[in-house]
Amino acid sequence: MFFNSFHFAVFLPIVFILYWFVGHKSKINQNYILIVASYYFYSCWDWRFLFLLVFSTLLDYSCALKIEQSATPSLRKLWLWLCVTVNVGFLGVFKYYNFFAESFAALLSSCGLHSSPLLLNVILPVGISFYTFHGLSYIIDIYHGRIKSEKNFVDYSLFVCYFPLLVAGPIERATHLLPQVKRRREFNFNKAKEGIYQIIWGLVKKVVVADSCANYANAIFDHYSAMNSLSLLLGAVYFAFQIYGDFSGYSDIALGTSKLFGIDLLRNFNYPYFSRDIAEFWRKWHISLTTWFRDYLYIPLGGSKGSKWLKVRNTFVIFIVSGFWHGASWTFIAWGLINALYFLPLLLLNRNRKNLDDFRLGFNLNSLRILFNILLTFSITCLAWIFFRAKTITDAFLYIKRMFENRVFTEQYFSIERYNYELITLLLVFALVEWNHRSKIEPISGKYSWLKLSLCLAAIVALGVFSDYKEFIYFQF
Repeated sequence: MFFNSFHFAVFLPIVFILYWFVGHKSKINQNYILIVASYYFYSCWDWRFLFLLVFSTLLDYSCALKIEQSATPSLRKLWLWLCVTVNVGFLGVFKYYNFFAESFAALLSSCGLHSSPLLLNVILPVGISFYTFHGLSYIIDIYHGRIKSEKNFVDYSLFVCYFPLLVAGPIERATHLLPQVKRRREFNFNKAKEGIYQIIWGLVKKVVVADSCANYANAIFDHYSAMNSLSLLLGAVYFAFQIYGDFSGYSDIALGTSKLFGIDLLRNFNYPYFSRDIAEFWRKWHISLTTWFRDYLYIPLGGSKGSKWLKVRNTFVIFIVSGFWHGASWTFIAWGLINALYFLPLLLLNRNRKNLDDFRLGFNLNSLRILFNILLTFSITCLAWIFFRAKTITDAFLYIKRMFENRVFTEQYFSIERYNYELITLLLVFALVEWNHRSKIEPISGKYSWLKLSLCLAAIVALGVFSDYKEFIYFQF
């Protein structure tokens, strides 16, 4: 079930009515309703993988209790590693087994040894990377004594399977979400209104921006060898807006939907394309994943402490693992490596924590410098996105090579598609709206909210009816 589907448009009001009119008297009723709704939501994709979600929930719940009850440090560590190994094992089998098997066969072939690897003909369970990381953060926090284990299985089950974040995040922490599911929620009209505004703006990002860009980006990347430099440059920009609109749009819908049920989720995007350097970009892009890797991988490795070599090593580890988390492909690993190389000069010069403040522009040289840094950061980000989008690393390099060597900037691609000028105008308007409202969660609330809401709904209906690109990119991760 997609957030931008008619199915969800029917599903959400039904759950909302049951939640507030039937289950409002007690926390347990509210949680049962949300659990049933969440399992139905997940089963709409493939009911056969419900067992995996249930097993993961039972495993983490049981191991957390065992860790807390263990009398010795060695026994605590045994239960921790059992839980981590099984979770990562499932993730590895479904997501990475074929990649490793094919890569090993290719390595043998390069050495003159030919083999036929045994591959698994299974589909990737949607959301497995997200709910696995939910459980891992919980179990690791229990082990380190940061939180107590949850004794109420219903409450813990909802923490894992809560449908707004189940298939594509944000990756929640038990310290933030569990206290909210353990108490009865009361209806708050202002919070519900904020949620509706955020849902609508998320749909604008997805249906109006991302889906419109997807048609162009797909055509350009699929036929890059026949495109000129201008078309290839536009293709990279279109994909940058596509993935931002797609994923941040999903996050906005998830956060807005959750507000309708009185539950706040972690913010996942904070206008990342207005960043002044790549470090600031990664503080604002996919925030829940970035902070997860920081807290559970980067800091345990030593973080920013120790020698320069250790800092460099830890930086490359976290970026490469982040790339590999996105998918079992060398293109994602290359994308992570490129971002690590972008980050390296800031780390070595101790400038990675420089741009932490908000900024305003004026008519001065400092503002010109800020604008230049924003455009530079966006440009190198678009260049890295080429590896994320390309089918192979070879395709990515050939795409970039042709983009720089062709040097033809005629309107070749404009003549193919009827609405290319309109799309560029749309992206400029979208960027301007976000720029003017970058201090807010979404731009609809405030003055003239009824007018802005009407325009957003009109755009969603007008472009959504003709959209043939419905899926969210991050469902595959």
